[in-house]
Amino acid sequence: MRIDKDLYKTFTPVEWLLASVLFIGAVIALTGCSKSGAPQKGDTVTELRYQAAAGMVTLPELAEDLGYLAPLKLNYVGSVQGGPQDIQALITGAVDFASAFNGAFVKAAAANVKLISVIGSYGSDQKSWAGYYVLADSPIKKVHDLIGKKVGVNTLGAHFEFALKDYLARGGLTPAEIQKVELVVLPPVNTEQALRANQIDVAVLPFILRDKALERGGIRQIFADTDMYGDFTAGTYAVTPKFAKEHPEAVRQFVSGTAKAIEWAKSTPEDQVKARLVAIINKRHRNESTGLVQYWHSFGVAEQGGLVTAKQFQPWIDLMVKNGELKAGEVNADKLFSNDFNSYAKATTAKAITGEK
Repeated sequence: MRIDKDLYKTFTPVEWLLASVLFIGAVIALTGCSKSGAPQKGDTVTELRYQAAAGMVTLPELAEDLGYLAPLKLNYVGSVQGGPQDIQALITGAVDFASAFNGAFVKAAAANVKLISVIGSYGSDQKSWAGYYVLADSPIKKVHDLIGKKVGVNTLGAHFEFALKDYLARGGLTPAEIQKVELVVLPPVNTEQALRANQIDVAVLPFILRDKALERGGIRQIFADTDMYGDFTAGTYAVTPKFAKEHPEAVRQFVSGTAKAIEWAKSTPEDQVKARLVAIINKRHRNESTGLVQYWHSFGVAEQGGLVTAKQFQPWIDLMVKNGELKAGEVNADKLFSNDFNSYAKATTAKAITGEK
Protein backbone atom coordinates (compact mmCIF):
# COMPACT_ATOMS: atom_id res chain seq x y z
CA MET A 1 0.00 0.00 0.00
CA ARG A 2 1.36 3.39 -1.04
CA ILE A 3 0.42 6.56 0.84
CA ASP A 4 0.23 9.75 -1.19
CA LYS A 5 0.35 13.12 0.49
CA ASP A 6 -3.24 14.42 0.57
CA LEU A 7 -3.74 17.49 -1.55
CA TYR A 8 -6.42 18.98 0.65
CA LYS A 9 -4.27 18.87 3.81
CA THR A 10 -2.94 22.26 2.71
CA PHE A 11 -6.39 23.75 3.45
CA THR A 12 -7.67 24.65 6.88
CA PRO A 13 -10.53 22.37 8.03
CA VAL A 14 -13.07 25.18 7.54
CA GLU A 15 -11.81 25.88 4.00
CA TRP A 16 -11.89 22.14 3.27
CA LEU A 17 -15.48 21.85 4.53
CA LEU A 18 -16.67 24.81 2.44
CA ALA A 19 -14.83 23.65 -0.69
CA SER A 20 -16.25 20.16 -0.33
CA VAL A 21 -19.79 21.46 0.12
CA LEU A 22 -19.47 23.66 -2.98
CA PHE A 23 -18.05 20.75 -5.00
CA ILE A 24 -20.78 18.33 -3.97
CA GLY A 25 -23.43 20.98 -4.61
CA ALA A 26 -22.09 21.48 -8.14
CA VAL A 27 -22.13 17.75 -8.84
CA ILE A 28 -25.69 17.53 -7.56
CA ALA A 29 -26.80 20.44 -9.75
CA LEU A 30 -25.29 18.79 -12.83
CA THR A 31 -26.74 15.36 -12.19
CA GLY A 32 -30.10 16.58 -10.97
CA CYS A 33 -30.32 13.76 -8.46
CA SER A 34 -29.38 15.24 -5.13
CA LYS A 35 -32.74 15.36 -3.47
CA SER A 36 -34.56 12.53 -5.15
CA GLY A 37 -36.32 10.81 -2.30
CA ALA A 38 -35.91 13.81 0.01
CA PRO A 39 -39.15 14.42 1.94
CA GLN A 40 -40.90 17.68 1.03
CA LYS A 41 -42.89 19.98 3.27
CA GLY A 42 -46.23 18.40 4.08
CA ASP A 43 -45.05 14.89 3.23
CA THR A 44 -45.58 12.12 5.75
CA VAL A 45 -42.10 10.87 6.47
CA THR A 46 -41.92 7.10 6.48
CA GLU A 47 -38.16 6.63 6.11
CA LEU A 48 -34.92 8.43 6.89
CA ARG A 49 -31.90 8.26 4.58
CA TYR A 50 -28.48 7.82 6.17
CA GLN A 51 -24.88 6.67 5.74
CA ALA A 52 -22.84 4.29 7.90
CA ALA A 53 -19.48 2.53 8.07
CA ALA A 54 -19.04 -1.04 6.84
CA GLY A 55 -18.92 -3.73 9.51
CA MET A 56 -20.36 -1.42 12.13
CA VAL A 57 -23.86 -1.01 13.57
CA THR A 58 -25.03 2.51 14.37
CA LEU A 59 -27.36 3.42 17.20
CA PRO A 60 -30.28 4.21 14.84
CA GLU A 61 -29.79 0.82 13.17
CA LEU A 62 -29.92 -0.82 16.58
CA ALA A 63 -33.01 1.24 17.47
CA GLU A 64 -34.78 0.15 14.30
CA ASP A 65 -33.97 -3.52 14.94
CA LEU A 66 -35.32 -3.22 18.49
CA GLY A 67 -38.55 -1.74 17.14
CA TYR A 68 -37.98 1.67 18.71
CA LEU A 69 -38.17 3.70 15.47
CA ALA A 70 -41.48 2.30 14.20
CA PRO A 71 -43.27 3.36 12.11
CA LEU A 72 -40.15 5.03 10.70
CA LYS A 73 -37.75 2.95 8.62
CA LEU A 74 -34.12 3.61 7.76
CA ASN A 75 -32.88 3.83 4.17
CA TYR A 76 -29.14 3.12 3.86
CA VAL A 77 -27.71 5.14 0.95
CA GLY A 78 -23.98 4.34 1.26
CA SER A 79 -20.86 4.17 3.38
CA VAL A 80 -19.01 7.08 4.94
CA GLN A 81 -15.46 7.44 6.27
CA GLY A 82 -15.78 10.42 8.59
CA GLY A 83 -18.10 12.98 10.12
CA PRO A 84 -17.23 15.88 7.78
CA GLN A 85 -18.29 13.73 4.83
CA ASP A 86 -21.57 12.97 6.57
CA ILE A 87 -22.11 16.68 7.24
CA GLN A 88 -21.59 17.39 3.53
CA ALA A 89 -24.23 14.82 2.63
CA LEU A 90 -26.66 16.34 5.13
CA ILE A 91 -26.12 19.88 3.84
CA THR A 92 -26.72 18.84 0.23
CA GLY A 93 -29.86 16.88 1.08
CA ALA A 94 -28.45 13.45 0.27
CA VAL A 95 -29.30 12.20 3.79
CA ASP A 96 -31.81 13.19 6.45
CA PHE A 97 -29.50 12.91 9.46
CA ALA A 98 -25.75 12.74 9.96
CA SER A 99 -23.28 11.87 12.69
CA ALA A 100 -20.06 13.78 13.29
CA PHE A 101 -17.58 14.80 15.94
CA ASN A 102 -18.88 17.81 17.83
CA GLY A 103 -15.86 19.89 16.85
CA ALA A 104 -16.83 19.40 13.21
CA PHE A 105 -20.25 20.86 13.97
CA VAL A 106 -18.50 23.85 15.57
CA LYS A 107 -16.53 24.34 12.36
CA ALA A 108 -19.70 24.05 10.33
CA ALA A 109 -21.33 26.74 12.48
CA ALA A 110 -18.26 28.95 12.03
CA ALA A 111 -18.74 28.57 8.26
CA ASN A 112 -22.38 29.70 8.73
CA VAL A 113 -23.76 26.22 8.08
CA LYS A 114 -26.99 25.81 10.07
CA LEU A 115 -27.44 22.39 11.68
CA ILE A 116 -29.05 21.15 14.91
CA SER A 117 -27.46 18.40 16.99
CA VAL A 118 -30.29 16.37 18.49
CA ILE A 119 -28.76 13.30 20.21
CA GLY A 120 -25.39 11.79 21.08
CA SER A 121 -24.00 9.34 18.50
CA TYR A 122 -20.73 8.07 19.99
CA GLY A 123 -18.19 8.78 22.68
CA SER A 124 -15.24 7.53 24.67
CA ASP A 125 -15.30 5.83 28.05
CA GLN A 126 -13.33 3.28 30.06
CA LYS A 127 -14.61 0.48 27.82
CA SER A 128 -14.17 2.18 24.46
CA TRP A 129 -11.76 4.96 23.57
CA ALA A 130 -9.49 6.28 20.81
CA GLY A 131 -5.77 5.66 21.33
CA TYR A 132 -2.70 7.11 19.62
CA TYR A 133 -0.21 4.30 18.99
CA VAL A 134 3.38 3.87 17.82
CA LEU A 135 5.41 0.74 17.20
CA ALA A 136 6.81 -0.80 20.38
CA ASP A 137 10.40 0.15 19.43
CA SER A 138 9.53 3.66 18.20
CA PRO A 139 11.83 6.47 19.43
CA ILE A 140 8.74 8.60 20.10
CA LYS A 141 8.51 8.94 23.88
CA LYS A 142 7.34 12.47 24.60
CA VAL A 143 5.32 15.24 22.98
CA HIS A 144 8.25 17.01 21.32
CA ASP A 145 9.23 13.77 19.58
CA LEU A 146 6.12 14.12 17.43
CA ILE A 147 7.42 17.21 15.62
CA GLY A 148 7.98 16.29 11.97
CA LYS A 149 6.23 12.93 12.32
CA LYS A 150 3.27 11.52 10.35
CA VAL A 151 0.03 10.70 12.12
CA GLY A 152 -2.62 8.58 10.40
CA VAL A 153 -6.19 9.85 10.88
CA ASN A 154 -9.50 8.93 9.26
CA THR A 155 -10.34 12.45 8.09
CA LEU A 156 -9.42 16.08 8.65
CA GLY A 157 -11.28 18.49 10.89
CA ALA A 158 -12.67 15.81 13.17
CA HIS A 159 -12.22 13.99 16.50
CA PHE A 160 -8.71 12.58 16.02
CA GLU A 161 -7.22 15.84 14.75
CA PHE A 162 -8.78 17.93 17.52
CA ALA A 163 -7.64 15.60 20.31
CA LEU A 164 -4.14 15.38 18.84
CA LYS A 165 -3.74 19.15 18.56
CA ASP A 166 -5.05 19.61 22.09
CA TYR A 167 -2.57 17.02 23.36
CA LEU A 168 0.29 18.75 21.53
CA ALA A 169 -0.71 22.18 22.84
CA ARG A 170 -1.02 20.90 26.42
CA GLY A 171 2.41 19.33 26.00
CA GLY A 172 3.97 22.72 25.30
CA LEU A 173 4.26 22.77 21.52
CA THR A 174 3.88 26.13 19.83
CA PRO A 175 1.37 26.62 16.99
CA ALA A 176 4.28 26.57 14.54
CA GLU A 177 5.56 23.29 15.97
CA ILE A 178 2.07 21.77 15.89
CA GLN A 179 1.89 22.58 12.18
CA LYS A 180 4.95 20.39 11.65
CA VAL A 181 3.08 17.30 12.83
CA GLU A 182 1.82 15.93 9.53
CA LEU A 183 -1.68 14.44 9.28
CA VAL A 184 -2.11 11.63 6.75
CA VAL A 185 -5.68 10.68 5.86
CA LEU A 186 -6.25 6.92 5.67
CA PRO A 187 -9.23 4.58 5.78
CA PRO A 188 -9.41 3.38 9.41
CA VAL A 189 -9.02 -0.26 8.39
CA ASN A 190 -5.67 0.56 6.73
CA THR A 191 -4.16 2.69 9.50
CA GLU A 192 -2.70 -0.17 11.53
CA GLN A 193 -1.17 -1.67 8.38
CA ALA A 194 0.44 1.66 7.50
CA LEU A 195 1.95 1.91 10.99
CA ARG A 196 3.42 -1.58 10.87
CA ALA A 197 4.86 -0.85 7.40
CA ASN A 198 6.56 2.31 8.77
CA GLN A 199 4.60 4.49 6.35
CA ILE A 200 3.33 6.58 9.24
CA ASP A 201 4.80 7.16 12.71
CA VAL A 202 1.58 7.25 14.74
CA ALA A 203 -1.73 5.51 14.16
CA VAL A 204 -4.98 6.67 15.70
CA LEU A 205 -6.82 3.44 16.51
CA PRO A 206 -10.37 3.89 17.73
CA PHE A 207 -12.50 1.54 19.74
CA ILE A 208 -12.88 -1.78 17.90
CA LEU A 209 -9.82 -1.37 15.65
CA ARG A 210 -7.65 -0.64 18.67
CA ASP A 211 -8.41 -3.91 20.45
CA LYS A 212 -7.86 -5.87 17.25
CA ALA A 213 -4.44 -4.26 16.80
CA LEU A 214 -3.48 -4.82 20.44
CA GLU A 215 -4.21 -8.52 20.05
CA ARG A 216 -1.47 -8.69 17.43
CA GLY A 217 0.96 -6.86 19.74
CA GLY A 218 4.05 -4.85 18.89
CA ILE A 219 2.51 -1.43 19.49
CA ARG A 220 2.27 0.90 22.47
CA GLN A 221 -0.03 3.75 23.35
CA ILE A 222 1.21 7.33 23.65
CA PHE A 223 -2.07 8.70 24.94
CA ALA A 224 -5.84 8.25 24.74
CA ASP A 225 -8.59 10.82 24.32
CA THR A 226 -9.99 9.78 27.72
CA ASP A 227 -6.67 10.74 29.33
CA MET A 228 -7.59 14.35 28.62
CA TYR A 229 -11.39 14.42 28.76
CA GLY A 230 -12.49 11.45 30.86
CA ASP A 231 -15.72 9.80 29.74
CA PHE A 232 -17.33 12.08 27.17
CA THR A 233 -19.84 12.13 24.33
CA ALA A 234 -17.68 13.02 21.34
CA GLY A 235 -20.22 13.16 18.53
CA THR A 236 -23.88 13.77 17.84
CA TYR A 237 -26.55 13.13 15.23
CA ALA A 238 -27.79 16.29 13.56
CA VAL A 239 -30.57 17.38 11.24
CA THR A 240 -31.13 20.60 9.33
CA PRO A 241 -33.36 23.26 10.89
CA LYS A 242 -35.60 23.02 7.81
CA PHE A 243 -36.13 19.28 8.26
CA ALA A 244 -36.80 19.69 11.98
CA LYS A 245 -39.36 22.44 11.32
CA GLU A 246 -41.16 20.61 8.51
CA HIS A 247 -41.06 17.09 9.99
CA PRO A 248 -40.95 17.43 13.79
CA GLU A 249 -42.76 14.14 14.48
CA ALA A 250 -40.27 12.18 12.38
CA VAL A 251 -37.36 13.83 14.22
CA ARG A 252 -39.03 13.16 17.57
CA GLN A 253 -39.51 9.47 16.76
CA PHE A 254 -35.94 9.15 15.47
CA VAL A 255 -34.40 10.85 18.51
CA SER A 256 -36.53 9.18 21.18
CA GLY A 257 -36.14 5.76 19.57
CA THR A 258 -32.37 6.17 19.34
CA ALA A 259 -32.32 7.36 22.96
CA LYS A 260 -34.05 4.14 24.03
CA ALA A 261 -31.44 2.14 22.08
CA ILE A 262 -28.64 3.97 23.91
CA GLU A 263 -30.08 2.97 27.26
CA TRP A 264 -30.80 -0.59 26.07
CA ALA A 265 -27.14 -1.01 25.11
CA LYS A 266 -26.01 0.30 28.49
CA SER A 267 -28.28 -1.96 30.52
CA THR A 268 -28.05 -5.17 28.49
CA PRO A 269 -25.22 -7.69 29.07
CA GLU A 270 -22.41 -7.16 26.60
CA ASP A 271 -22.63 -10.63 25.05
CA GLN A 272 -26.31 -10.09 24.27
CA VAL A 273 -25.61 -6.72 22.66
CA LYS A 274 -22.88 -8.28 20.52
CA ALA A 275 -25.21 -11.08 19.43
CA ARG A 276 -27.78 -8.49 18.39
CA LEU A 277 -25.19 -6.50 16.42
CA VAL A 278 -24.05 -9.63 14.59
CA ALA A 279 -27.66 -10.49 13.74
CA ILE A 280 -28.23 -6.98 12.36
CA ILE A 281 -25.16 -7.17 10.11
CA ASN A 282 -26.16 -10.59 8.81
CA LYS A 283 -29.72 -9.48 8.06
CA ARG A 284 -28.80 -6.40 6.03
CA HIS A 285 -26.82 -8.33 3.36
CA ARG A 286 -24.14 -5.74 2.59
CA ASN A 287 -21.36 -8.26 2.00
CA GLU A 288 -19.52 -7.27 5.17
CA SER A 289 -17.78 -9.16 7.94
CA THR A 290 -19.05 -9.44 11.50
CA GLY A 291 -15.50 -9.98 12.79
CA LEU A 292 -15.18 -6.56 14.40
CA VAL A 293 -18.20 -7.00 16.64
CA GLN A 294 -16.28 -9.22 19.06
CA TYR A 295 -14.23 -6.13 19.97
CA TRP A 296 -17.29 -3.96 20.70
CA HIS A 297 -17.64 -2.87 24.32
CA SER A 298 -19.66 0.35 24.36
CA PHE A 299 -21.11 3.12 22.20
CA GLY A 300 -19.54 5.55 24.67
CA VAL A 301 -22.47 7.99 24.88
CA ALA A 302 -22.16 9.40 28.38
CA GLU A 303 -25.42 11.27 29.00
CA GLN A 304 -28.70 9.49 29.74
CA GLY A 305 -30.68 8.97 26.55
CA GLY A 306 -27.97 10.73 24.56
CA LEU A 307 -28.99 14.18 25.80
CA VAL A 308 -26.89 16.93 24.22
CA THR A 309 -25.22 19.61 26.35
CA ALA A 310 -23.21 22.77 25.74
CA LYS A 311 -20.19 21.20 27.45
CA GLN A 312 -19.97 18.68 24.59
CA PHE A 313 -19.09 21.56 22.24
CA GLN A 314 -17.39 24.13 24.47
CA PRO A 315 -13.94 22.45 24.72
CA TRP A 316 -13.62 22.48 20.92
CA ILE A 317 -14.78 26.10 20.71
CA ASP A 318 -12.18 27.04 23.33
CA LEU A 319 -9.45 25.13 21.48
CA MET A 320 -10.28 26.80 18.18
CA VAL A 321 -10.26 30.23 19.82
CA LYS A 322 -6.88 29.42 21.39
CA ASN A 323 -5.51 28.29 18.02
CA GLY A 324 -6.81 31.41 16.28
CA GLU A 325 -9.35 29.51 14.16
CA LEU A 326 -12.29 31.27 15.82
CA LYS A 327 -12.87 34.63 17.44
CA ALA A 328 -14.15 34.62 21.01
CA GLY A 329 -17.94 34.63 20.97
CA GLU A 330 -18.15 33.74 17.28
CA VAL A 331 -19.89 30.42 17.99
CA ASN A 332 -22.30 29.95 20.91
CA ALA A 333 -22.44 26.34 22.14
CA ASP A 334 -26.01 26.78 23.40
CA LYS A 335 -27.24 27.41 19.85
CA LEU A 336 -25.79 24.24 18.34
CA PHE A 337 -28.23 21.71 19.75
CA SER A 338 -31.75 20.95 20.93
CA ASN A 339 -33.16 18.34 23.31
CA ASP A 340 -36.75 19.24 22.43
CA PHE A 341 -37.22 15.99 20.51
CA ASN A 342 -35.79 13.70 23.20
CA SER A 343 -38.21 12.03 25.60
CA TYR A 344 -35.39 11.71 28.16
CA ALA A 345 -35.23 15.50 28.39
CA LYS A 346 -38.79 15.54 29.69
CA ALA A 347 -38.00 12.72 32.12
CA THR A 348 -34.94 14.59 33.38
CA THR A 349 -36.97 17.77 33.88
CA ALA A 350 -39.67 15.85 35.78
CA LYS A 351 -37.09 14.29 38.07
CA ALA A 352 -35.57 17.70 38.76
CA ILE A 353 -38.98 19.04 39.77
CA THR A 354 -39.93 16.10 41.98
CA GLY A 355 -36.46 15.59 43.44
CA GLU A 356 -36.45 11.96 42.25
CA LYS A 357 -33.01 10.37 41.84
